[in-house]
Amino acid sequence: MSQIALPLELAGVAGPSRIVAGNANAAVIDAFANPAAWPFRTAVLSGPPRSGKSLLARWFAESGAGKFRGEAIDDADAVDETELFHRWNRAQETGTALLLVSNTGTGAWRIDLPDLASRLAAALHLEVGVPDDAMLGELIAIHAEMRSLVLDESAATYLVPRCERSHLGVERLVAEIDRLSLERKVAPTMAIWREALEAVNGVQQPRLL
Repeated sequence: MSQIALPLELAGVAGPSRIVAGNANAAVIDAFANPAAWPFRTAVLSGPPRSGKSLLARWFAESGAGKFRGEAIDDADAVDETELFHRWNRAQETGTALLLVSNTGTGAWRIDLPDLASRLAAALHLEVGVPDDAMLGELIAIHAEMRSLVLDESAATYLVPRCERSHLGVERLVAEIDRLSLERKVAPTMAIWREALEAVNGVQQPRLL
């Protein structure tokens, strides 16, 4: 498992300052290495909420990922279609790799402008997937670090098999652990981990006898 540091210019943005690289985004990161191979140098990136799509896009555009001039448009599915088509044309004219971030999910982005629809249908489609155990552990660690929340090594062992298998699920879980710990003015223990799991999952965790 590895992490990718974001450019210094992004230090003020909300969210993690590093990208956890793992099974869920490995194909995306690999594709960023060679945008010249993308059809028309265009790719569409989708994935679940809070799965790091915007961070990946910013890293691609601002760090020179792939050593190729690139532009990223976040929330592209909310941009006026005519404007988006013009930006696609400009990218073609300047030889710029264009990464479009969609929040509607693969195959769910409905485009009414025929010219734009045909161009994006031909683009490379990338998707952030479901994190495996190793990546979940790293995500728990980075969200805890963001909150200056100290979790011992046994925390991931306990939490990973029981938590929701998503980026958003991990974010909510760590936030709940932090809330309970601050509310009770105690370090997070297994009792707090269990209660946080129950709060975010809605399922009672088994007690040790």
